[in-house]
Amino acid sequence: MSSEYSAAASVTADPLLAWRDEFPLLSQTNYLISNSLGAMPRRVYDNLRQYADTWATRGVRAWGEGWWDMNVRIGDKIGAIIGAPPGTVSMHPNISIAQSILLSCFDYDGPRNKVVIESGIFPSVYYVLRGMLPRHIELHMVESQDGGITVPVERIIEAIDERTLLVPISHVLFRSAYILDVQAIIEKAHAVGATVILDGYHAAGIIPVDVTALNVDFYLGGVLKWMCGGPGGVFLYARPDYLKTVRPKITGWMAHKRPFAFEVDEIDLREDAFRFLNGTPTIPALYANEPGIDIIAQVGVDNIRRKSMHQTALLIALAEQAGFKINSPRDPAQRGGTVTLEPDPTCSYEISRELIARNILVDYRPQAGIRLSPHFYNSDEELYQAVDAIKEILADGSWQHHAAGRAFVT
Repeated sequence: MSSEYSAAASVTADPLLAWRDEFPLLSQTNYLISNSLGAMPRRVYDNLRQYADTWATRGVRAWGEGWWDMNVRIGDKIGAIIGAPPGTVSMHPNISIAQSILLSCFDYDGPRNKVVIESGIFPSVYYVLRGMLPRHIELHMVESQDGGITVPVERIIEAIDERTLLVPISHVLFRSAYILDVQAIIEKAHAVGATVILDGYHAAGIIPVDVTALNVDFYLGGVLKWMCGGPGGVFLYARPDYLKTVRPKITGWMAHKRPFAFEVDEIDLREDAFRFLNGTPTIPALYANEPGIDIIAQVGVDNIRRKSMHQTALLIALAEQAGFKINSPRDPAQRGGTVTLEPDPTCSYEISRELIARNILVDYRPQAGIRLSPHFYNSDEELYQAVDAIKEILADGSWQHHAAGRAFVT
């Protein structure tokens, strides 16, 4: 690597690189897969030891000393990042459970019998919709017209009408990182009386989000990816007025105003984020989630976004020079944190496996290509290294070592 590239990677040129030491993995790996799993913060070791020490020394007393409120306390930290008022964000184990809780809130026997989605929807969310929605509900999918890079927002808006009950829509498409104009979608939905459930899993932590300014009904996201919080941490924001009106059918004692009265009777739901909770929370995951959330808050999503726009533009420029097909938006205002490349449609998966074998971590998605996702802790030098490696793999044919199968795609 030339001295020019090394200078670009210095902390002087890029102050955010000062955070690299907080992530042990980065000292030994070119980690370009934060869209799938963010690098682990060093403080997770301390937090999980604190969890074990608390359990070991305090036992059942730990519930009254912080565990019981942890779902919402961590939720408030995320709320500060996404513009949500205190007491409106709750934590859940995964997106399928959080989506199911929300879908259980609605009456499907009324005149509104249509749900509008887009073809970039994450499959797990689609499976939940198919499983939870009654058979008579029309699931209207708005298709992409450019091979899945974008979904026309105007077509989504056209599809939302007076029959529409729900609009569970992606904020950022997981394959291409296309940012939907969700403000226009929300405004149309509200104009006809529909409710928007926005999936921000690929948005929160990499692009600025203000749920209050958006006036979105519900916003879901995870700390697994860009928030470096690890598995088992999904957040659910509910607009404050819903905290007094909706009644989740998937519920439990944590949502009760008097959980320790142990009443076998009609549940008296709380009027804050606890309203969407249910059974005993996964406390170890919450301990692991917290350090990454704290770091994202300190670094600042505006700073992360500025760097991300620079680095994704750099990746696109390098890919264009190499002649690779680019399956992500060229307009930086429409592009999230990922650049999806298709160096060769016949062997892109195998190229991704060889990159991983060379300790350059990326991932691959069918009908898309190789996803490279630099975060605030990545250097420009690492991007040059990744693109140079792809060129070498194509030139020397080393991708052929990975042509045996595609059983497990990370």
